[in-house]
Amino acid sequence: MTTRRRPNAPTLFAELMLVAAATALAGVTAFAFRSTEPAVFADAGIDDDRGDGDSSGQVVDLDDGAIADPDADADEVVAASATAMGDVTSVEFRLDREGAPIFIDEFQSLALDSLIGQFTVPTRARAQLTVTVDGSLTTEIGAVAIDDEVWISNPVTGDFETLPPGFDIDPSRFFDPQGGWQPLLANLGEVELVGIDDRGGERYHVRGVAPASEVENITVGLVDGQDVPVDLWIHPGTFLVTHLEFETMIDGGASQWELDLGRYGESFTIRPPANVRTDTDTDTDVSGADR
Repeated sequence: MTTRRRPNAPTLFAELMLVAAATALAGVTAFAFRSTEPAVFADAGIDDDRGDGDSSGQVVDLDDGAIADPDADADEVVAASATAMGDVTSVEFRLDREGAPIFIDEFQSLALDSLIGQFTVPTRARAQLTVTVDGSLTTEIGAVAIDDEVWISNPVTGDFETLPPGFDIDPSRFFDPQGGWQPLLANLGEVELVGIDDRGGERYHVRGVAPASEVENITVGLVDGQDVPVDLWIHPGTFLVTHLEFETMIDGGASQWELDLGRYGESFTIRPPANVRTDTDTDTDVSGADR
């Protein structure tokens, strides 16, 4: 693969500011790209319903009526979940975040509000992120990750470009079975079974404390240096996590995170974006990835 010079992060930020300025002049308080499915999926030339995707796993029915044992040992539940999550081949994840802003760029101008994404083994993911720019403008950014290559969409042109330095939005890191979720559960401390909750079927509600290193992994490096109490809801038949909640502290402010997980084992075709912007004085070759 021939690599190209990465675009400067200030260029992308400057274009976001142009959008903000145009929005303000138009008297509109919010701007976003909307479609019936996340724009990043369409922009990447992906048909989500074709069923010929990268995952070869078995589709999991999380609404199968599985019964949770109220006397189950919490440590055993978590250990089984660690194994199950480490074996995941594909998943869809939805993140919602409120409270103190969590910035995805080194300039602390792009705050992450929410995202929807899909992951498939070995290391392929796509996501659409909703972000607030400079505390006033809401827009959406697409991201695609294949192996070590990450592309981000430009909110002005709609084209994708190689992830600029200074950004932490690799979508494959939001769900990494063996590098993120398996060690998170395996190293969870102070584990307790809170009870059995109905969340689309019976779920084990487990609480524990996640070590700082594991929190950093599942937040894509956006949160570091703090152990965090977490609440997890685990399917009693497969021991897959279906929901996660936790709160982090950033500069004295609390930020609340909620993550829903589903569509385990479904087939997602994740390809490089079809509309990648290249620099005129360099060359880009992504022929090594699936088209």
